[in-house]
Amino acid sequence: MSKATYFQRGESLDYVNATTDKIEAFSVITLVSRIGIAGDNIEPGEIGAVAVSGVFEVPKVDETAIPMGTLVYYDGTGITATATDNTPAGYAAADAAAGDSSMIVKLLG
Repeated sequence: MSKATYFQRGESLDYVNATTDKIEAFSVITLVSRIGIAGDNIEPGEIGAVAVSGVFEVPKVDETAIPMGTLVYYDGTGITATATDNTPAGYAAADAAAGDSSMIVKLLG
């Protein structure tokens, strides 16, 4: 039987900014099969906290209404209900109207 050691709660994870640009606080970060939200500015080469759990208001790029509970995805610029070629983000935590420019998303957790 293998054993595990408790590491952390997991609402946020340490993230290394491997780019040459500062990641601004509250920026959406693609983490392969999900997204996270930068908790603070993360300078190039530095480690910062990225929320991977919680509810956030995120830009919405989908021009249609997205009802609460709908699985949503990140297309690199904002949230959409279209899964194809997009990163899973979570689900709509409130109804979003067709004309809304942002929406409330419960991150995958």
